[in-house]
Amino acid sequence: MTKKLLARLNEDLRELEYELKTKLPEEIRKAAALGDLSENAEYEAALDRQRLIQSKYRSLKNRINEIAQVDISRLPKDTAGYGSVVTVFDLDTEKEITYQLVMPEDAEAKQNRISISSPIGRALMGKRIEDEVRVAIPSGKKTFEIVDIVPYQSTEMNL
Repeated sequence: MTKKLLARLNEDLRELEYELKTKLPEEIRKAAALGDLSENAEYEAALDRQRLIQSKYRSLKNRINEIAQVDISRLPKDTAGYGSVVTVFDLDTEKEITYQLVMPEDAEAKQNRISISSPIGRALMGKRIEDEVRVAIPSGKKTFEIVDIVPYQSTEMNL
């Protein structure tokens, strides 16, 4: 999971780098050729775009470095954490739900892959089987009991 995420983010980084080094300099050059730079909207827009892409590039590079430092071998086996598949019993609806706790960039609600930084993800982190978890979500409050935890495995989970 982490390797796939890093590969995807590195591809995004390469695209931003291409835009910064190839596309934007050409746009800036063309806009500058239009004349007076003090009143050149195209030139200003190209510079603004360049600043935005540079900021995204730096942020993405930092995020890649953070994710690359995750030591999967040190992830807990008996508590909910990154990569865990957690089955909970919703005490309000009396239904079982299975979630996989993932990085924000990998979250996909339709596949029950929830971010570790989401309200439910944060509430589940560090919890054990039979723990009761109360969480405030946008639609109100939920109470879950943890039924099962499958720790992170190097293969993708199919929920």
